[in-house]
Amino acid sequence: MRDAKIVEGKSEKRFYTKEWKVFQMVPEVIQVWSKNNVYQHIEVLCRNREKRNKYGEFFVEGVNPISRLVENKWSIHSLIYTQDVRLSEWARNILKTAGAREHIELPAALMAELSDKEEPSELLAVADMPDNSLSRIRIHDHLLLVLFDRPSDYGNLGTIIRTCDSFRADGLILTGHCVDLYDPRTIRASVGSLFTLPVLRLPSHKELLPWLTGIRSALPGFHIVGSDEKADTDLADHDFTAPTALVLGNETSGMSQSYRSLCDSMVQIPIHGSASSLNVACAASILLYETDRQRRRL
Repeated sequence: MRDAKIVEGKSEKRFYTKEWKVFQMVPEVIQVWSKNNVYQHIEVLCRNREKRNKYGEFFVEGVNPISRLVENKWSIHSLIYTQDVRLSEWARNILKTAGAREHIELPAALMAELSDKEEPSELLAVADMPDNSLSRIRIHDHLLLVLFDRPSDYGNLGTIIRTCDSFRADGLILTGHCVDLYDPRTIRASVGSLFTLPVLRLPSHKELLPWLTGIRSALPGFHIVGSDEKADTDLADHDFTAPTALVLGNETSGMSQSYRSLCDSMVQIPIHGSASSLNVACAASILLYETDRQRRRL
């Protein structure tokens, strides 16, 4: 490009015009031929929760997750691919448009070792974790939150993230010791919905209390609702059109007494047959569907 110069940083290049405005970011291309430090860094993000939190990065695989990652403008550190096979048009477009700071080329054999699939993905990603701040959730008159206490199953968590996305929840908040939000199994189960809504992690319900108090002040009709098979109110008889937070308990031990004391109402999902309760992801789907059904009638 005429009248331009290249400014090189640690992991990127930017072209600047005479007016010193950013014109285009060109990712650094790193070729890896063995299990060196670059490869080992990616691998540890796949397997190790502690390292993911230390580096503030996580591993993403799959067409839907990577597409949602890019569409929602998450910060991407690396895109990983192999030149041993011809990339699809989708993969080439992602490489051009995602704004990753690095492109990493691996042999097909090393790509296969990173992938959790029988047929390895043609494109992998390393993304940056966003801020874990409650300010990411927009407070408005039709607020719908889901509070999930100590989720212990990756599939359930991913499914609930997907359900929150499907039924227009404004945010999902996880509290207590739980499975890792950024584990590849959670991301895979969410089918990319993790990247479409705020999902936050807090040490316990205590960190929520001042924030919930602020919401009650801003939205006088705000209601916290839990579910229990022994509750007196059928969920269809409860008014979910007010600003609402739905509480989901742990898969094994159910809702804690601390969360019960926070709830303004308890509702029952009527079920039949020999089962005494529903899987938490199923229960979440029913609660969110009923909330959305009522609000669609307004």
